[in-house]
Amino acid sequence: MTMQGIEQVVGETAYDATGDKVGSVGNLYASDSTGQPEWVTVNTGLFGTKHTFVPLDGAHVEKDGLHLATSKSKIKDAPRIDANGHLSDGEATDLYRYYGMRMPQTGRMTDLKTGDRTADAQADGSMVRHEERLHAGTETVETGRVTLHKHVVTEEQQITVPVSHEEVRVVREPVADGERRGRAGEMGDEDHEVVLHEERPVIGKETVAVERVGLETETVRGEEQITESVRKEQIDVDGLDDDGTGKHTKR
Repeated sequence: MTMQGIEQVVGETAYDATGDKVGSVGNLYASDSTGQPEWVTVNTGLFGTKHTFVPLDGAHVEKDGLHLATSKSKIKDAPRIDANGHLSDGEATDLYRYYGMRMPQTGRMTDLKTGDRTADAQADGSMVRHEERLHAGTETVETGRVTLHKHVVTEEQQITVPVSHEEVRVVREPVADGERRGRAGEMGDEDHEVVLHEERPVIGKETVAVERVGLETETVRGEEQITESVRKEQIDVDGLDDDGTGKHTKR
């Protein structure tokens, strides 16, 4: 891939080996030994704030952007290195080892955008010490589901209903003397019918709303301790006397 070809897709969409979108093309890095672009940073994450180094080996440019030869999962789990133009030999080694690539004679790379070279030794003889620091965030994952399900059940229910009924009893009373004289008549057969009544329970049903049931979620805040290994560089000094100077006493 030529330098001109790769520079045309800076800021365009980056795709993995299967054609899935993985982010946008960020900075380009060329090897100090060959001067050819060997790495590209892909801006990933929700707002494109993560910068992931991906090898350009096997990549090609199309009209829709840069198509890489690396899978999306491989890119996602790549070592997190700040794309600020300064990559140490250790960081470069980690990248080559992670992607299974042969380490060149010099793994130092130059950011083609800023021109910064990744060298540990400075012109004044000093050295830059690096260390890894943990950055923690959160992600929301599904942990379970709760479902409301309404079904009909039948149960026995008893209620008390007041009822009444009529009964017959015979009432006998003598006829008074005055009434007896005024009611003289003939003897004969006679019937008298009395109709009896009673109340019986009548059952009716109606459907009424009695309760509203719903679900709501509540966020419970807490803290979790996470442990991860980080590396840092240490600089040892050789050749100093006991008094901390570089002068040596001749014996």
